[in-house]
Amino acid sequence: MKQWSLLFASVLVLALQPTVADSDKLAAVLAAQPDEVKARYEYRHPQETIEFFGIEPGMTVVEGLPGRGWYTKLLLPYLGGDGHLVGANYPLDLWPNFPFATDEFMAEMSQWLETWPADAEEWRGNDGASVDAFWFGSMPEEMQGTADVVFFVRMLHNVWRFQSEAKGDYLDMALKDAYDVLKPGGVLGVVQHHARDDKSDEWANGSHGYMKKQFVIDRVIAAGFELVAESDINANDKDQPSDDDVVWRLPPTYATSRDDPELKAKLEAVGESNRMTLKFRKPE
Repeated sequence: MKQWSLLFASVLVLALQPTVADSDKLAAVLAAQPDEVKARYEYRHPQETIEFFGIEPGMTVVEGLPGRGWYTKLLLPYLGGDGHLVGANYPLDLWPNFPFATDEFMAEMSQWLETWPADAEEWRGNDGASVDAFWFGSMPEEMQGTADVVFFVRMLHNVWRFQSEAKGDYLDMALKDAYDVLKPGGVLGVVQHHARDDKSDEWANGSHGYMKKQFVIDRVIAAGFELVAESDINANDKDQPSDDDVVWRLPPTYATSRDDPELKAKLEAVGESNRMTLKFRKPE
């Protein structure tokens, strides 16, 4: 049975490989980005990552925590006018857990459901994908079963970090929405800061930004998904954090070295974090 499962997974991966035309289109989109965006390609490998998850023009894609739109601005023109991109943000009641969540910040964040699609409309140009948005835990019923791919990039640590009975079941909520929004056979793609196995479970609880790969796999499978494939395209062996380190010490944030040029240079030489890249599938 296991051999048949592996064979099926291999066939599925091959079936989801992009065409030459799609690959060329994505390469052209990447080449058209500003230099500050291109500077991150060395660590984020957007061409390889997007293709690994089988994202193609014309698809409906849900992007978890789109933030300032680094991936959004790549996906909108690549998906094209026949595509649809949906931003999914952390629940509003998660945000006050962050130390930077001032009253002013929360007032602005409370308008995100309107402001993010408006911003994305500006980014989509003349032939970009149409846009929509929802809060995790409040996905509109009409979106269920509509997405081809859900794209979770560097966002799971906070929904796990803040998950508790007191604060909310945020990780479970995000995974449930991912499952519900996908069509049968749809893909959940995860890129996440990767904790080494020798780190304690307490250290890898999301508060340092890192999570253990097996933990992520187990939780996603428990949500109903099947693991299809994994890749080391976003791995970085130079990232060897100590027990006192957080992922935000690294570029592009440099949270611990803004006033220390020597330390900043050392962290710049490390590059961005070591990341797992996992592809899951919602069963047919």
